[in-house]
Amino acid sequence: MNDVWFSEPVVIDFQPNGQRKVSSCFEAMECLDQRWPGQARDGAWRSASRVCRDALDGLRSPAEARKTLRKAAKVAGLLA
Repeated sequence: MNDVWFSEPVVIDFQPNGQRKVSSCFEAMECLDQRWPGQARDGAWRSASRVCRDALDGLRSPAEARKTLRKAAKVAGLLA
C-alpha cells in the first residue's frame, strides 16, 4: 500500500504538544489513531478515519481525505 499525499498539508494544533503538519493519509491515520483527543472522537473523526483509509486503498481521492481531515480537526477545535 502506497501513501497518498495531500496537495497542501493540514496543520493540526495538538495543545499542549504543539502543531503538526499532516501531509499524507498515513500521517493523518497516525494522528487520528494515536494523537486525537478521546473526547473529540465523534462522527467527523470516524468519517475522516474511514475516508483516509479508503484513499490509501485507492477508493477515494487525496482531496476527499484532506477535506474530511480538515473538517474533523475543525469540529474538534484542533484546526490551526
